[in-house]
This record gives sequence, structure tokens and C-alpha cells, in this order.
Amino acid sequence: MTVRRGYSRPVDTTPRRHDMEAAFGRCLEDFRVGDTFRHWPAKTIAESDNNLFCLLTRNPHPVHSDAEFAAAQQHGRILVAGTLTFSLVVGMSVPDISGKAIANLDYEAVRHEGPVFVGDTVRAETEILEVRRSASNPERGVVLVETRAFNQRGERVLTLRRHVLVPAKGATA
Repeated sequence: MTVRRGYSRPVDTTPRRHDMEAAFGRCLEDFRVGDTFRHWPAKTIAESDNNLFCLLTRNPHPVHSDAEFAAAQQHGRILVAGTLTFSLVVGMSVPDISGKAIANLDYEAVRHEGPVFVGDTVRAETEILEVRRSASNPERGVVLVETRAFNQRGERVLTLRRHVLVPAKGATA
């Protein structure tokens, strides 16, 4: 297994659109089965992140916002919304996995494997499971990936798989 460090900042920090586009994401030929990308940076989830996400998604469940209610529940404290953890982890993978994507074709086998609390730091990694050229369009291909998320103690909190449609090198837009 080859482990690659995730997205890193260029030495010259002057933004240049063409440089950012070239470095952002990968084409079909850049993926190899067994490669694992450790995404950077991690994210410490603040109470405001959880509150804003619940407001934006209209999730009024008190386990995400009411400390007294949450104290009487299974985990005894406020839980971060599971869909926030999911969205955060997918977003963390964009520079390495889907930055050049034509489409995310599906999400499958999404498993919330442990609770995430305000103050937890979430990190993620993605393993390439399958790479294949499209049968209907040779200028594209499909990559099957598994993304895993961990808290600051190294406990797995989320796993998901998705198929990503990406261009082949030299493909026309």
C-alpha cells in the first residue's frame, strides 16, 4: 500500500489560477488501487459549526443543541449532527479525490461508527479500491474509493464508499 500525503500548500503562496487548477484533484491515470490519501488539514468541530449546520439543514433535534436534553441521553452530551461529519469528511477529500470530478455518482455503505462531539478533531483518509475506464466514453473513468474518518484518539467515527466519475488525462471538456 502506498500512502500519499494529502493536499499541501505550494511554496510560493501567490495565488495563480492555472497553478491551482493544475494541482487540484486528479485524473483517472493518477489513481492506483491500494493508494491511500491522508487528507489535510484536520478539522476541530466547534459548537458554532454544529449549530450553523443544524440551522442550515433545518435539523431541530435537541440532542444537537440542548445540553440538558443531551445530558439525559445515551452519550450524556451534545452530539455533532451525523450529516455534518459526513459532509465535512467528503469535503476534506475534494483536493485529493474529486477536485477534477465530473460527478460523484453515488454514496454507498455510509456507516456512522462512533459519536462525534463538539471539540473533537476529525481527520480523514481515502483508499482507492477500483479504477476503471468508462465503457461508454473512453475520455472518462470511474474510481471507487473508501473514505474513513477518525477522531483525535484515532477512533473510527465514519466510513463511506463512493464512485467518482473523473476525466482521463488529455480529455476535452
